[in-house]
Amino acid sequence: MQVFRLLPSKGSFNGATGRASLSGTARARCVALAAAITCLGAMPALAAGPALSPEGAWARGRILVVPKSGLSDAALAKLLAAEGGSAQRIGRSNVHLVNLPGQASETAVAARLAHHPLLKSAEVDRLVNADFTANDPYAASQWHLAKVLAPTAWDSAQGSGVTIAVLDSGVEATHPDLAAQLVPGWNVFDNTAITADAKGHGTQVAGTAAASLNNAAGVASVAGKARIMPVRITAADGTTTYLSTVAQGITWAADNGARVANVSYSVAGSTAVQSAAQYMKDRNGLVFISAGNSNVDLGVAPSSAFIVVAATDANDAKASWSNFGNWVHLTAPGVSITTTSPGSSYASVSGTSFSSPLAAGVAALIMSANPALGSSQVESLLFATARDLGAAGRDPIFGWGRVDAAAAVSAALTTTSTRLTSDTQAPTVAIAAPLASSSVSGWTAVNVNASDNVGVAKVELRVNGKLVATDTAAPFAFSWDSTSVANGTASLVATAYDAAGNSAASSAVGVTVANVTASADTTPPVVRFTSPGSTVVSGSVTVASSASDDRGTTGLTQKLYINGSLVAQASGGSLSYKWNTTKLAKGSYTLSAVAKDAAGNSATTTLQVSR
Repeated sequence: MQVFRLLPSKGSFNGATGRASLSGTARARCVALAAAITCLGAMPALAAGPALSPEGAWARGRILVVPKSGLSDAALAKLLAAEGGSAQRIGRSNVHLVNLPGQASETAVAARLAHHPLLKSAEVDRLVNADFTANDPYAASQWHLAKVLAPTAWDSAQGSGVTIAVLDSGVEATHPDLAAQLVPGWNVFDNTAITADAKGHGTQVAGTAAASLNNAAGVASVAGKARIMPVRITAADGTTTYLSTVAQGITWAADNGARVANVSYSVAGSTAVQSAAQYMKDRNGLVFISAGNSNVDLGVAPSSAFIVVAATDANDAKASWSNFGNWVHLTAPGVSITTTSPGSSYASVSGTSFSSPLAAGVAALIMSANPALGSSQVESLLFATARDLGAAGRDPIFGWGRVDAAAAVSAALTTTSTRLTSDTQAPTVAIAAPLASSSVSGWTAVNVNASDNVGVAKVELRVNGKLVATDTAAPFAFSWDSTSVANGTASLVATAYDAAGNSAASSAVGVTVANVTASADTTPPVVRFTSPGSTVVSGSVTVASSASDDRGTTGLTQKLYINGSLVAQASGGSLSYKWNTTKLAKGSYTLSAVAKDAAGNSATTTLQVSR
């Protein structure tokens, strides 16, 4: 169970004089929050969001896919149609939400598509949890600010001009330590402008990153002059959210002016979230992700798309419950963090949910100190100035180390990037598939291996010197429509770039393009009447025609006319029409059947009948 110590809002915050007991309302709020988080894994389907799959804790009837760079929307639609699915792009990112039919198994479809050569990834739309845990009920001060030397950093930068998007349960807009910091946000779960905090977690995260600084009230924060953009990613219960909602929230924040986004949820292993984070990074922003609180190495593949933050305590030791591993980039204080809480109150809380926004706040200080720095440069400064803990260099427990606000701001003021300006080493790059001299046709997967001493920023694929597509996130892979070039030899070259502007091109890979060229269809279909069998008609008569074509009946259309008036039409090789001749005048009638194929060739047959 989570236990929170709520503190009153009156004058400047003094933990030593704050009440240790909770009011009835505050106690009820904390107990409700604790219960919701504790039982999240067994939560039933909610009307406010998609139903949970009977297979597990993910959305029913949908998955997430990321196509390889270059795959057209039409080709993706055709690929997914084989599974009965239809795709909807999330914002302008490369992440697609795929809706599946009826009783389709999300896990089975995702597993099949994950191995498709034209897709980077496919995954179920997993339900995710917020990363906060039990707090220390006896915390008396904001020790974490002094630990990261925030007061020294404030002499030079306080976050002005930077917007931090808080992707969470919403933010309490009337809180005295947050109200002045807020800018308009969005509720991506319900697609509304309602960003009120549905549970309390988002208000606590927001205050950790950017509660008002020097306002003679409440608490201070790392980046107290930064703006807060509330992006609610949860349902009305304040806890239910999915990978798709997180990806959509990151994309929305990137498109609406945020330079920093914080996601205090366990999403580091999602390729879809990585793709959305890379979308924001490409637009000069950074995404921070909490590592989680299970004291395990999740074995997640390291990613350069976002920054994963684990938690430390007051002694610069790993918090006992913090996750760890080679996928962690940084650590920051996460134990007994005093921050804003719902009801214009304050709380002492713990978890990587709070180490992550603390690190995000340090990034905002760097951006505020030197707005000209790009996202990769800010990231490099964070890593280079972090206090190295544990094994020398990056290690699985502390990543590059514990954030140091003062050192980071100082470095930002004195140089564009201590790591980048000295980087003169170009990446290495090679095309892994297709192999040289192989034969290709149709849509072809092109996989590229690229690495760099600092990091690969992007890879471009060119065929016969023409740019095909650009990929900005590992693994670097492309989908190339080989029908866009003539049959024969084609030369493929991949070029990799790092953040310092160094580049290298792969050796050319020559392949043989062998697409079957369809000959022009100039042959018209054949059409004939199969009914009526007599030229004299009366009563109710079945008029039927049959059509065939050298390319098959797919794409064939037929129309039936009586005395020049259209009375029936159909697709395919058969047409049938019930003709009531009872009230017709006696005389001659002309029946005409017209068949047209997909190429536009047509044929007509006529039949004269009398009544």
